[in-house]
Amino acid sequence: MDLLIRYLHLTAVLILAATLIIENMAMARQISQEDLRNLLKVDAAYGISAAVVLACGLGLWFWGGKPAEFYTGNPVFHAKLTLFVLVGLLSIYPTVFLLRQRRNTQSVIDVPASVLRVLRIELILLAFIPVLAFLMARGIGLPTG
Repeated sequence: MDLLIRYLHLTAVLILAATLIIENMAMARQISQEDLRNLLKVDAAYGISAAVVLACGLGLWFWGGKPAEFYTGNPVFHAKLTLFVLVGLLSIYPTVFLLRQRRNTQSVIDVPASVLRVLRIELILLAFIPVLAFLMARGIGLPTG
């Protein structure tokens, strides 16, 4: 079971990263109605993958191969978790923008610079999470004693 949870966690992380990259590449200052429909699909996949990452991550934390104390007592883990939550909170803004545009009948939709900026910030923050995961898996941050 542990192996299955780890596999799902990694797969969901890769999908989350891929969908965020796609959103960053596809979102422009102006998008068409077709772009909007596609971005909504990508954003939905992003949200589902984030939920799977969270569920599997919690499963690994509390029921995985390592004791919960390995994670709970590690400040590197807390930094990783904080970044994940921050990326998730930031993702609300672009998602709300896309959802509000569903009823827009204009052929070209103007995208605020703030939406583009938030997507870029999400991507930058996401890039640090694997580094923290690597450090945490090596026991860096655990109390020595």
